Amino acid sequence: MKALVLLSGGLDSSVCLGLAVERYGADQVLALSVYYGQKHKKEMEAAEKVAAHYGVERRTLDLGAIFAGSSCTLLEGASEEIPHETYEEQLKETGGAPVSTYVPFRNGLFLSSAASVALSCGCDVLYYGAHADDAAGSAYPDTSTAFNEAIAAAIRIGSGEALQVCAPFIDKSKAEVVAEGLRLGVPFELTWSCYEGGDKACGVCGTCRDRKQAFALNGIEDPVPYEV
Repeated sequence: MKALVLLSGGLDSSVCLGLAVERYGADQVLALSVYYGQKHKKEMEAAEKVAAHYGVERRTLDLGAIFAGSSCTLLEGASEEIPHETYEEQLKETGGAPVSTYVPFRNGLFLSSAASVALSCGCDVLYYGAHADDAAGSAYPDTSTAFNEAIAAAIRIGSGEALQVCAPFIDKSKAEVVAEGLRLGVPFELTWSCYEGGDKACGVCGTCRDRKQAFALNGIEDPVPYEV
């Protein structure tokens, strides 16, 4: 059995990669990293380092043109700054609509593209790292259980039952993802989650806040350096 893992270079996808390697072996795992016009290009550098750590083949895909004109604050050319409030505070401002760092239907696009790559490369299963905290309050609706069930069914049917989608953390908190990564020995120091592209993680964007809290709930300090 062969697996393809969507590897962003962030914490969640890196734990997914570690899990897939544990289950299938490095020689049966392929990593796919997607450039989509994100400001935080360090994410792609981190993905390269994590893939090298595990000794898995890594491919890249450029889908940046698809998001041209988007108002998402995560993308290059956005007129607004990345928010530094908690996701709860951001959702109050949006009235429950997706937050400004939501990239339009990103997981739907990534998974569809990854499915084509996976089938072309003889993979049987496709992993991605969506977790329950991101779906809370519809901050990122394409990380929800309902979305996962729907797209997993579409990919299974559309592949003639040849490809399955695995989202091992879809009902887990980020703290639980960190706990699994600690069990697996994931090199968290190589990962990058911050939405800003500085030398150090900013410590105040939504994903930095969630990441620091997840490590704190596990009683350890995040090995990644922060500005704040």
